[in-house]
Amino acid sequence: MKEKLICILLIISCLFMHGCWDRKELNELAIVLAAGVDTAPEGDIKLTVQIVRPRAFGGGAQKPGGQPKENNVWVLSQTGRTVLDAQRLLEKKVSRQIYWGHNVIVVFGQDAAREGLNKFINFFSRSPRVRETIWVFVAKGKAQTVIDSHSQLENTSAQAAGSMVRAGITTPVMLKDLKMMLTSKGTNPVLPCLELSASGDPQGPGMKENIPAAQGKQEQSTTVHAEATLCGTGVFKKDKLVGWLDTSKTRGMLWLRDQMEKGVITVPSVKEPEKKISIDITGATTEVEPFWDGQNIWFDVKIDMEGDLVEQQSMEDLTDPQIYKAIEDNVSQAIERKARQSLEKAQYEFEVDIFEFGQAFHRKYKKEWNQIKNRWDEVFTTVEVNIYVETTLRRTGLETKRAIRQ
Repeated sequence: MKEKLICILLIISCLFMHGCWDRKELNELAIVLAAGVDTAPEGDIKLTVQIVRPRAFGGGAQKPGGQPKENNVWVLSQTGRTVLDAQRLLEKKVSRQIYWGHNVIVVFGQDAAREGLNKFINFFSRSPRVRETIWVFVAKGKAQTVIDSHSQLENTSAQAAGSMVRAGITTPVMLKDLKMMLTSKGTNPVLPCLELSASGDPQGPGMKENIPAAQGKQEQSTTVHAEATLCGTGVFKKDKLVGWLDTSKTRGMLWLRDQMEKGVITVPSVKEPEKKISIDITGATTEVEPFWDGQNIWFDVKIDMEGDLVEQQSMEDLTDPQIYKAIEDNVSQAIERKARQSLEKAQYEFEVDIFEFGQAFHRKYKKEWNQIKNRWDEVFTTVEVNIYVETTLRRTGLETKRAIRQ
C-alpha cells in the first residue's frame, strides 16, 4: 500500500509540472537594447529599435582578413497604428522573436513628446516584457536619428546613454519614475534630452556615420562621427513637452530638486576676477519648506554644499581665512544664480512646477492642498521662493599656495 501511495503521489505531482515548455533559447531572440518613438503621417506611430547583432560582439577590432569592424547593432523602423502594431509589423522583417527584457533606453521624439506621452507610453508601462527600470529620454528632433547611432567607447549608443545619465549630469528618469510624475499632482515630468552631435572623425570605413556636415555652401557633404549627447532637459506640462532647459539651467533644476550629487562649479577668483577657481562637489542637500498665511504661499529653499577646491588659476593664499570665506561666498552666489535662473524659466515662461514644490506643500498643508491641487501650476507662478545657500570647502588638494618661481 505504501508503494502504491507513493506512485499515485508521483503521478499527481507530474500533472502540475510544466517543465520548460515556454523556454526561449538565446539564439531564438532578437534582443532590443533601445527603442525610439516618433510620430508618423495620418496619426500613426513610428517605432525604431536597436537590435543586438551577436556576431559583432564576438570579434575584436578587426575581422579576419583585415576587414573593418561591423556595426554592433541592427537598427530598423516600422510604422503602425500603435506601438504594439508597429512591433508586430517589424516581426515580418526579423527572423527571431523580438525580446524586450534587456532594453536599456526608450527615446521619444520631439514631435511625439509635444503631442503627448500618454499616447505612446502605454505599451511600455503595460507590457510585462518591458522592465520599469529602463531609462527614458526625449530627443531634440527625431528619436530614430538618436537610435541610429553608435558609440566610440561603449558597444552600443544605448549603453552609452545609460552610462551618461547615471553619471548625474542631468536628472535620471526611469520608466517607473515617469509614470509616477504623470499621475502625481504637485509636479510635472522632466526628461533628459538627447541629440546627435559631431564628435570627431569617422573611425574606420566599416562604421556607419550619421551626420552629414556641409562643405561651405556646396551641395557635397562629408560624414563625421555622430555621438548621442546629453543636451539638457525637456520640460513637460502634464504629458506634453513645452520647452527645454539648457545644461546650465538643468544644473539649477538639480539643486532645487535635491538631485545634485556631483559636479564642478567654476567661479571667478577673489583678487583676480579674470582668472577662475574650480570646485568639485562632494556632497549637497536641499531642503524645501512651504509656508502659507491664509492668503499667500511662499517657499524657503536651503541648499548646503560641500566641495573640494581642485583647480586655481589665480595666486590667492588659501591659508588666509578671509580669502577662503570669500571663495565660499562666490560659490554660494553661483549656485543661487543657477537655481534662480531655472526657477524663473519654469515659473514665468513654462508656467509649470518641475521642482516638486506642490508635493512639499501637500505634505505640510494637507487640508489646504485640496483647495488648490487642480490649479497648482497657476498658483505656482505667483509664489515667492527664497533661496539660501551655504558652501563649505573641505579641502584644497595638495597645495595651499601655487608653486611659482620668484
